[in-house]
Amino acid sequence: MNKIVIIVVILLLLIISQSTYIIDEKQQAVVTQFGRPVGEAITTPGINFKMPFIHKINYFEKRYMEWDGDPNQVPTKDKKFIFVDTYARWQITDPLQFFKRLTNERGAQSRLDDILDGETRNFIANNNIEEAVRSSNRKPVVLDTLSEVFGDSLLRIEVGRQRIQDLILASANKQTTDLGIEILDFRFKRINYVEEVRNQVYERMKSERFRIAEKFRSEGLGEASRINGEKERELKSIQSEAFRQAEEIRGRADAEAASIYAGAYDKSNQARELYSFMKSMETLKQTFSEKTSVILSTDSELYKYLKDMR
Repeated sequence: MNKIVIIVVILLLLIISQSTYIIDEKQQAVVTQFGRPVGEAITTPGINFKMPFIHKINYFEKRYMEWDGDPNQVPTKDKKFIFVDTYARWQITDPLQFFKRLTNERGAQSRLDDILDGETRNFIANNNIEEAVRSSNRKPVVLDTLSEVFGDSLLRIEVGRQRIQDLILASANKQTTDLGIEILDFRFKRINYVEEVRNQVYERMKSERFRIAEKFRSEGLGEASRINGEKERELKSIQSEAFRQAEEIRGRADAEAASIYAGAYDKSNQARELYSFMKSMETLKQTFSEKTSVILSTDSELYKYLKDMR
């Protein structure tokens, strides 16, 4: 008897466990019978009942889910091949429709791959590379001379990166309305040139930098020539002024020396006259006596002194 009771209790517990199921706040579910949906989807948390062993509960995520696209090589409108890496966030909004069209989340990820990759390729191919890279036509902030040179080289955009993302999101959501899902957000994770184009861009960037460097170098040489010219001109001006001042000083010195020489010359004449007189007197004393008679010419030096004495 006890065994029968135990068996009945076990069967009752099994039937109860197969007749109830719990939906938490992170889940939503669709009840199926032999693979076909029964009734409406269950989106509110709580305890629910079903027919045991006949109904099956298919649980689906109620929270936001991630879609991460594979990097794809895409040509732009201006024939530049780029790698575009994208990601998106999506949510199951109609579990019943989702189950009918996609069955599970794996099927949804595969369908999103087709939709989002295709829309990304279409919109990138319809726009130039700068439209996918830049979002506005704001004026670049000039921080140095090199930035000032490149400041006016940015092309004007008409659509922009943000607008392309919004267009891809809107177009993709039109295709998912009957899938029971909604794409909440779409973004470009990374955009880069393919290897061949990237090398060409690097070479063009280097040639542009060389051109700017040569421009700066030529301007520097011109400025150096101007500075050297001003230096030579100032040097000649200084030398000319110094030469003028030196000549003025030399002239004053020569004048002063001539004045000194003239004064010294006058004193020398007087000294010579005195010396000549004394020598003449000494000669007269030693040569003549009181009895000496002499005949002197008027041109004689002795006669000159005797005449002056008289």
